[in-house]
Amino acid sequence: MEVVKLKEAPRQVRFHDDLEPYLNKDHVKDIAEIFNTPLTGSYNWDYSDQDNRIKKLYELGKELNWNSELDVNWDRPVDPITEPIPIFWDDFPAYQKMSDDKKVEFLRHRNCWSMSQFLHGEQGALLVASQLATCAPTYQSKLYASSQTFDEARHVEAFNKYIQTRIGFMYPIGNALKSILDKILTDHRWDLKFIGMQLIIEGLALAAFQSSRNLARDPVLYDMLGLIIRDEARHVTFGVNYLEEFVQTLSEKEKEERAQFAYEACYLSKERMLSVDVYEYFGWDVNEARAFQMESEIFKTFQKLLFQRVMPNLARIGLLTDSVREKFDELGILQFEDSPSDGDIDWADLSRPLFAD
Repeated sequence: MEVVKLKEAPRQVRFHDDLEPYLNKDHVKDIAEIFNTPLTGSYNWDYSDQDNRIKKLYELGKELNWNSELDVNWDRPVDPITEPIPIFWDDFPAYQKMSDDKKVEFLRHRNCWSMSQFLHGEQGALLVASQLATCAPTYQSKLYASSQTFDEARHVEAFNKYIQTRIGFMYPIGNALKSILDKILTDHRWDLKFIGMQLIIEGLALAAFQSSRNLARDPVLYDMLGLIIRDEARHVTFGVNYLEEFVQTLSEKEKEERAQFAYEACYLSKERMLSVDVYEYFGWDVNEARAFQMESEIFKTFQKLLFQRVMPNLARIGLLTDSVREKFDELGILQFEDSPSDGDIDWADLSRPLFAD
C-alpha cells in the first residue's frame, strides 16, 4: 500500500480512468492530507446511565444498523439523463449557449458535484465523531459518539460506492465545506465540535439528503438515502438534547464565543451550496455564475429548506444571542428560529423499522 501525503486537498476532478488504479487490490494508493489537532481526551470512570434519552438513542442506533452491501440492491440499471431537463440555469447566458449534449454533460457534473460533497462531508463527520468519542466528557456521550462513528463509516462507504459504480467520476471537496471541517477538527473545545457537526453540518445534510431523495431518479439512490436519513435524524437529535443543558452551564463570554462560531459556520454553509468547481470546469465566469445561482428563486427556496432545520436547534440550545441575531437576519435565515426543533423527540418516528416505507 502506498500513501501519498498532501499539504492540501486535491483540486482536480477525478474520472474513472484515474480512480480505477486505486481500486486494484494489488496496488492500493491512499491520498492523504495531514492535519494536526490539540485534542484533549478524557476518561470517564463513572459508567452510570445518567440520561435515558441519550441511552435510548444509542440503543436505537444498535437496533437499526444496516449494511449497504446487503440492504441496497445495487444491480438495478442506471437511468442516465439523455436530454436537457428544465432547470434554473436555462436563463443563464453561458448555459444557453451550450449544445444539448453539453447541457446533459453539465447536469451530470452538477449531480456528481452534489454526491461528491455528500461523500466528503460524511468523511468529515466520521473524523469528528471519532474525536467526540475521545473528548466527550460523559459515559453515554462516548458510547453514542462511538456508534455514530460507525454510522458515518457506513455513509462514506455507501456514497463512495455510488459514485464509483453509478457516476464514474468525482469532484474534490468544496473550499467552504473544507474550511468548516478544518475549523471543527482542529479546535480543542469538544462542545464546538458538537455544535459544528451535530447541529450545523448534520442538520444541513439531513435536509439536503431529504431534498435529494425527493428528487431522485435512481431507485438505488432513493433507497440508500432513506437509510442514511434515518441515521442522521438520530445524530441531530442527540446533538440538540446533549447540548441543551450543557450550554446553560457556560459563562456569558463562553456562550458568545459559541454563538459566533455557529454564525460563522452557517455563513460558510451558504457558500458550500455553490458549485464553483463545476463553473470552473465548464469555463464559466465564476463571479457571474455564483451571483446568478445565489439570486435564483430555486436556490433561495432550497437554502430556506436547509436552514429551517438548523435555526430552531440553535435557538433551543440558547445560541441565538443578541450579538448574532442581526447577523443571522442579514443572512436571511433568522426567520426560521421558531420552526420545529429536533429537541422534541418523536420516538415513534425514530423507532420505525428500517424498511417500513
